[in-house]
Formats: sequence, C-alpha cells, structure tokens
Amino acid sequence: MAETLSNQSMEKLSERLSVLDNLYFPRAHQSSASTPSQRKSLLLDLLSRDVPLFLERYGTQLTSDELNEFETLKYDYEINWHLNHLRSVISPTQEDLKSRSVKIKNRRRAYLDKLLSDGQYFSEDAMREREPYLHHEYLGKFQDPSGRSMARPGERWSETLMRQSEEAALVKKIRDEQQRRGVAQSDWVGFDAQELENMQEEEEEEEETEEEEEEEDEEEQDKDEKDMSTNRQEAHPNNPDASDDTPSERRRPAMMDSLSTEEMQERLDQFAYIMQEKFLLGEDGLDYSKIDEDETLDDHWMKEANYDAEEKYFDDD
Repeated sequence: MAETLSNQSMEKLSERLSVLDNLYFPRAHQSSASTPSQRKSLLLDLLSRDVPLFLERYGTQLTSDELNEFETLKYDYEINWHLNHLRSVISPTQEDLKSRSVKIKNRRRAYLDKLLSDGQYFSEDAMREREPYLHHEYLGKFQDPSGRSMARPGERWSETLMRQSEEAALVKKIRDEQQRRGVAQSDWVGFDAQELENMQEEEEEEEETEEEEEEEDEEEQDKDEKDMSTNRQEAHPNNPDASDDTPSERRRPAMMDSLSTEEMQERLDQFAYIMQEKFLLGEDGLDYSKIDEDETLDDHWMKEANYDAEEKYFDDD
C-alpha cells in the first residue's frame, strides 16, 4: 500500500491496544504475544502492512477519534467499507438501526430454521423442559402423567431414577406457577384422590368443630330455644352434601379430558408456534449475541432470495 498512517498514529494505537485484556491474536502468534511490548510489536507490524485486516480484527476496539485517523486511506475500497461499517456500529443512524434490526430478525429466523431441521431443540420434551407450565396448559393436562415416570425399555435403573427426579422438578415448577396464578387446588398438576380424601376429612372435622361450637353458644345464650335448635338440626343434619357449593364439589379434581389425535396435534402445533415466537423475540435464555452477529447466517437468506427470484421469474413467464 502506497500510504499508511503516520508513525505517531501507529505508535499511539498500538500502545493503547497492547494493554487490553483478551485481545485476539492468531494461534500462530499467541506464544509471542504474552507481554504488552510483544503485542505492540505484532500490532505495529500488521498495521504497517495490512490496514484492512487490522480494521477487521481490531476495529471494534477503536474509538471514533481513532477511526478518523484512517480517513486519509479511505480511497481504498476495503478500508472505506470497514470504516463505514464500524461507524454504523459506534454511532448508528436511524437507517443503520433499521437495517440492523432487519438483519437480526433474518439471522434469528435462519437459526430457527436450522434448529427446526435438527429436530431436537423444538421437540415436545425439550420445549416442555423450557416452559413446563405452558406445556401443561396446552398438552400436559390432557396426557397421562404416569407414563413419564415409568421405566423405559433398555433404560438403566440409574437413568430411570434421574429422569424421575427431573420429572418431579418439572412438576414442582408447574405447581409453583399454578399457585402463583391462583389456580384452584383441585386443578393442580399431580393432584390425586388421596389428597382429595385428606382434604375432605380435614374439612369435615373443621365443620363438625364449628357446628359443635355454634350449638354450645346457642345453648348458653338461650336454653329455651333448645328444642327449636334440635328440630332445626334434625331437619338439616351435618351433611356436606346439603349445600349446592360444598367444599367437595369445589375441590373435586377435574377428570382428564380425552382429546382426539388430531386435536392433540393441533394443540402441539399451537404450543410449538408460541415457543418459536419466543425464540425469535429473544426470550429463550440463549446467548443471542452469537446468533445476531453470525454473518454466516446471511447465506441462508441469500439462497432464499435467489430461490424467490427464480420462482418469480418462472411465474411471470
């Protein structure tokens, strides 16, 4: 290259970058880049012989003022491209922000297509692990839960125990969310007949205690009404079924509805669609920076654009 930065500028840039932690160096140079002076020497060498490569590797570490040092070299196409790109990152215009937003959406969509093709990340079991309550609302409450805890063919006992432990943890998450949302206790996941029986016994004992206390109060207040009170109790004995809204009715566990295969598939499709939208919106707990900055994902959309162009060409024909 005919022109380079001034010696003073190169010294200043290399000096500052050489003391940065975790600065990238190719594997071949890592052994000779252990001290700041060594790193400075390598940076000076690269800066003097290949400015575009220097900007590609270290441009994101430069300030706006430091980028301005390269203005005298922007006649070079590569250097000019790197400068424009770096400035759009450091001080983006509205157009830059809009373009980046579209690019991120496209890259996430491309990565989503890869995950769908792989089949594992958006399998029902994997999605249930990430969103157990949502899965329960769409599918789980229509499925037989006993099969999830049973030993599977060819499975070791230790693997069965591990899976049962993981299943118990998921059920607890679902219950915790149901409690947080104020779901009726009879609708809690895992709510069984034994729990219902225990609850009914406790309620009956409480009701009997309350009625005994009421009777004692009535007798103390007015002994003359004893006969009337006795008649009223004979007409309405202590029966929890006497009310239209008894505790046993309110808390009776709902029977597991039976859905057809087609209905279950439709609910699975709805659940999967919601999970895919959560992924695209960045709500899936992943390191989205790796996806959003992955330029190789742009190839996916270039192929899509070429395919669409070919389709349009033949349609117009």
